Amino acid sequence: MPVTDSAATDKTGTAWSVRDGLATLDEPAVLLKGALDAVFTRWAAEDGARQQSYPPLLRAEDLRTLDYFQNFPHLGNPVTRIRPDRLADRVAALPETATLPAVDLADASHLLPSAACYGCFLHLSGTSADSPVLITTVAQCYRNEDHHDGLRRLWAFTMREIVCVGSAEAVRAHLDRYRERILAFGTALGLTLDRQPATDPFFEKDGSRTLMQMLAPVKDEYLHTDGTAVASTNNHRNFFGERRAISHAGRPAFTGCVAFGLERWTHALGDLFDGDLAAAHRAVRRWGERS
Repeated sequence: MPVTDSAATDKTGTAWSVRDGLATLDEPAVLLKGALDAVFTRWAAEDGARQQSYPPLLRAEDLRTLDYFQNFPHLGNPVTRIRPDRLADRVAALPETATLPAVDLADASHLLPSAACYGCFLHLSGTSADSPVLITTVAQCYRNEDHHDGLRRLWAFTMREIVCVGSAEAVRAHLDRYRERILAFGTALGLTLDRQPATDPFFEKDGSRTLMQMLAPVKDEYLHTDGTAVASTNNHRNFFGERRAISHAGRPAFTGCVAFGLERWTHALGDLFDGDLAAAHRAVRRWGERS
């Protein structure tokens, strides 16, 4: 994988730096990122969403039930440990090596999440409800990428999601509401966002849902003028309801989520405000006070 180191500065100095797709944020970027998350969290609260936090690791056996390794094997970041039988031979040499050889590692039973909503659907497995369920969560997510690009494309990044579980109509209304909110928020800040259907696969490629996805895309992305996708709206139909026995009104529930990449928003607003993240922060806070 190509290694791209990058950094950005504002009036106070270094705002952020990235090495190997891993970002370090200084205070101006931290404050802007927090203000953005506060806006999205408030939207969720206004809709009655419950805040939840999920484990930072996902079991591989659970992800198999979601066709994860058919659709997203390239994104996966397995978590493992040094094999006990290799410790005696390797512990002295470990500080001198740049990598840990695979032969020294145990088989991986868990992965880091590539999206915040996986923990939500695994948590809801086997549950039922008669009215729509709204949940918001934020997570550090990890994706193996073929290249890194500042805050636009990271190995590790922060994702805020707002999830709706219920009927097809409830999910559709949820996503429609956030399409309007995202575009209106961008316009208010002076950020031009272009809504485009995403092409990344979600359902198993030879399944019946794949044709439905081609006819009616399940994911829309909201793109900054440089092509950075800062948010997405995702309609999973009843996929998670069927695979994880999540029921609504006695039938497999429909689900949908709205996702915000917080570092990507920070990048887009830094670009809009010519690197002045303090000014971008003030603009976000002013919008929050008026709305």
